[in-house]
Amino acid sequence: LWWAHSLPAGLPRPPPAAAGSCPVGPCGRRAYAPPAERKRFYQNVSISQGEGGFEINLDHRKLKTPQAKLFTVPSEALAIAVATEWDSQKDTIKFYTMHLTTLCNTALDNPTQRSKTQLIRAAVKFLETDTVCYRVEEPPALAELQKNEWDPVVAWAEKRYNVTIGSSTSILGPNIPASTKETFISHLASYNMWALQGIEFVITQLKSLILSMSLIDRHITVEKAVLLSRLEEEYQIRRWGNVEWAHDYDLCELRARTAAGTLFVHLCSESSTVKHKLLQD
Repeated sequence: LWWAHSLPAGLPRPPPAAAGSCPVGPCGRRAYAPPAERKRFYQNVSISQGEGGFEINLDHRKLKTPQAKLFTVPSEALAIAVATEWDSQKDTIKFYTMHLTTLCNTALDNPTQRSKTQLIRAAVKFLETDTVCYRVEEPPALAELQKNEWDPVVAWAEKRYNVTIGSSTSILGPNIPASTKETFISHLASYNMWALQGIEFVITQLKSLILSMSLIDRHITVEKAVLLSRLEEEYQIRRWGNVEWAHDYDLCELRARTAAGTLFVHLCSESSTVKHKLLQD
């Protein structure tokens, strides 16, 4: 995804790194570079309505995308959510926590220049490697867990979309019928370009089109979707124990990204406006 380095017009941007340059640690290895942060340079955050939609204001400067386009979103609810991300930053701006801003930048700049058809095809392609369709035969306890937890979600999707999906223990995965793919293509075509960016983001987090659509259709919660996407990992943790802080951090991060992507889809599909603006005294 297009990174979240949105800045208001007129502010200096850091110079690009020299070609081939990178921080190098001992033994010639690349040193760890902490995620991008910037000192907070604004006091107040507000939103306003312009000709192209709703804009984000940092003090009296308008937010811009990485490609210097005016940061404009299609719904007031989404603008409030993005403004809340900026307003919640403390002494430094942690761009890597601003998932809604990042998604908006991706939708506005479309750095890979993909069309709606290409976005849909990329999303449906995940069916071929969908997490909930790949099953194990050993150990029996994990195979039983997958059956008990994943089968109901697959059954719901088959009934909801009137398709055949199935599952497989083969390394090649299940043989997804062409009619099933066409049905999902038609369903995804009902979403606008912005929402499709969010859907693909959620699918990428969960490695599953089926779990993503179950979540977006409000059949399961974010917590449930993340748990189902990590079923084997959670099984191994219960069996062998947790790595101190690492697993919990990954789980919280995955929940945050999945929740943000789902909210983004819903807010991009929302046509109504909110009467009372937040973040303004």
